[in-house]
Amino acid sequence: MLFNLGFFLGLFILAWLVFFLMNKNKLKKNKKPIWEINYVVNKFRLNKQLIDKQKIIRITNIINAFIISFVCTIISILPLSFMWQMLIAFVILFVMMYLCYELVGIYCVKKGWKKNGTRSSKN
Repeated sequence: MLFNLGFFLGLFILAWLVFFLMNKNKLKKNKKPIWEINYVVNKFRLNKQLIDKQKIIRITNIINAFIISFVCTIISILPLSFMWQMLIAFVILFVMMYLCYELVGIYCVKKGWKKNGTRSSKN
């Protein structure tokens, strides 16, 4: 149990550093879009000018690190063959991505970053 928690924390810190460095370079160059932010902006019809990009990038870095470390920890605990582990990881990965980015979109709408006069995709 304690080993799994240490494994999770180690992966979380490592993944967060990787995402932090990747998105820091993308933000400096300002040429490459960050697909997570574009997904949330398009799905929830957010106003790009109102979004605090630094804050949303920090949130997405933490979420991505959490998703990767959570899936890897769960998969390492399961005593199944490699093929089953990869199939389960694939399903868990996409479910976690969908859920977490839905929460980010709801957070952005509550912050008031939505375009005026439009509804979110949930109608």
